[in-house]
Amino acid sequence: MTEEAIQRIVLVLEYDGAPWCGWQRQRNGTAVQALLDRALVAIDGTPPTTVAAGRTDAGVHALAMAVHADVDRARWRRAPGAYLHGVNAHLPESVRVVAIRAVEAGFHARFDCLQRRYRYRIWNRSAAPSALERWRHWWMPRPLDLEAMRAAAACLLGEHDFSAFRAAGCQARHAVRRIDALEIARSGHEIRIEIAADAFLYHMVRTIVGTLVECGTGRRPPETIPELLAGGERSQAGPNAPAHGLYFIDARYRDFSSAALAGGWQR
Repeated sequence: MTEEAIQRIVLVLEYDGAPWCGWQRQRNGTAVQALLDRALVAIDGTPPTTVAAGRTDAGVHALAMAVHADVDRARWRRAPGAYLHGVNAHLPESVRVVAIRAVEAGFHARFDCLQRRYRYRIWNRSAAPSALERWRHWWMPRPLDLEAMRAAAACLLGEHDFSAFRAAGCQARHAVRRIDALEIARSGHEIRIEIAADAFLYHMVRTIVGTLVECGTGRRPPETIPELLAGGERSQAGPNAPAHGLYFIDARYRDFSSAALAGGWQR
C-alpha cells in the first residue's frame, strides 16, 4: 500500500496471558501478537506490523495494552467500528480488542508512551484462592506487613539505576528508570501493588514485587533497599514473583491513555 492508502490505528487489548507465550512472537509457542496479526490479515488483507506499548511475558495478563497497526484507509473510513468487531471475531475468547482509535501516521505505541502502569495481585490468606482465581493471583499464605512493604516501596520512587531489579537477559542499554508511583493496598484477602514508570526493564516489576514481599514477611528490612539499589546486583534482590499475578493496566500518551479508551471504540 502507498503511504496515502495507510491509516495507523491504536487497538487496546485485554487478554488472559495463561494460554500464551507472551505478547511478542516466538519460535516456540503462540504469542498474542501472532493472534492479533492473524486477525488483522483476515479483515484487512495485508500483513500488519503491530507494535505494543509493552512486551508482556508468558502468563502475564493485560487489561489495556495499546498496540499500533497500519490498515487500509479506505476500508477503515467506510466502517471504523467494524474493525473492533471484525478483529474480535477472529480472536480466541481469551484475547479481546476493547477499544480502537485512529492516530497520526507517526504515532508509535512503544516510543511515544510516556508512562506504563502494572498491577500485581497477591492472595494473602492461609487458605488457597478459588480454583477459578488460582492463575489470577500469587498465593502467599504467610501474613504480610503492608507498612514494611510501603516503607521499602518509598525507597524505589524516583529515578534510579535498577540494575539489581533486571534479569540477566535484559537487553536495555542502561538500567536507569523513573518510578512515578508505587502503591500497595489491601481489600479483604487481596493485596494489590500498582506501579507506574516511564519504562520497565526485563522482569523489573516481578523482581520488585518479590523483594517487597520479602520485606512484608520480615526476611528483608526495608531500610536495606537503598543499599540494594546502590549495589546493582540482581543476586541480592528478591525472587521473581510469579507471572500469573501480573497485569498490564495502562499506557499513557500525550493525548490519551489506553485505560481511558477501554470503554469503547473512538474514531
